[in-house]
Amino acid sequence: MTSALSTLILTVLLMPALAAGAAGGGVHLNGMQIEIWPEYDRPAALVILKGELAAEVALPAAVSLRIPASSGGPTAVAYATAEKGQLLNLKHDRSDANDFMTLRFTLPARFFHVEFYDRLPTGSRERDYRYLWPGDFSVDRLSVVVQEPAAASGIAVQPDLGDRSTGSDGLRYRSAQLGAFERGKQLPIEIRYTKADSRTSAEILKLNVPAPVSQAITSPEKGDSSRLFLALGGAALLVAASAAAYFWWRRRPRPSVDPPGGGGFCAKCGNRVTAGDRFCSKCGVTLAQI
Repeated sequence: MTSALSTLILTVLLMPALAAGAAGGGVHLNGMQIEIWPEYDRPAALVILKGELAAEVALPAAVSLRIPASSGGPTAVAYATAEKGQLLNLKHDRSDANDFMTLRFTLPARFFHVEFYDRLPTGSRERDYRYLWPGDFSVDRLSVVVQEPAAASGIAVQPDLGDRSTGSDGLRYRSAQLGAFERGKQLPIEIRYTKADSRTSAEILKLNVPAPVSQAITSPEKGDSSRLFLALGGAALLVAASAAAYFWWRRRPRPSVDPPGGGGFCAKCGNRVTAGDRFCSKCGVTLAQI
């Protein structure tokens, strides 16, 4: 009886520590960059989280990261072997709890990249967005970058981001290095501005924005042999080529075909990809740009 009571008391005392350890996975970050692009290519806020594991963290590393539940989930989870290296799609699990959803993934390298779109009311000229960094990791250097929406005025950002520059896309950026953050220390980022134009920045500036993944990847359909034929300019050559292609197609091993919306193949290297992948896990190409 005494042992059971002691266990119960110990569990109650440890509950805050266990809750704090639910996110982050206990890893330490050398650097973390939070980028927020309001109304870039959707009437929403694009949030990009770029992290670098500290040198003492052993690989592969189990990582858990919370993002707003209002986002509906990430649009990209990826990793890279260098800070500006090629991004490769990363498998992840997710679970929802209250205002957050937790993403869990295993990093084979030190750099990770997560993107999601969050709700941003655009029904009136006066617009504001608030993102809360939940403090899932201890970070040596935390920085924030905010992209100013095209055709917006009266832009105010908290915390104050003093550095301002113009990107190659013609958009203005505000940024600041905020120093070290302990695990559990939250950072609210608030953006307010006035904008009468309902178009996104990409529409206003006519920027090249990657097509949705669902449009960029096409799964082959059974019985569609017309894609195998090349126009050779003559009826006789076309018939001969068609017959040769048909017999070759019938004899070659065929990959299994996923149902519509279930995935497809990378158009660059032919590697199988699944619905929702932003990067090919074999060659690293951005699938939305194929």
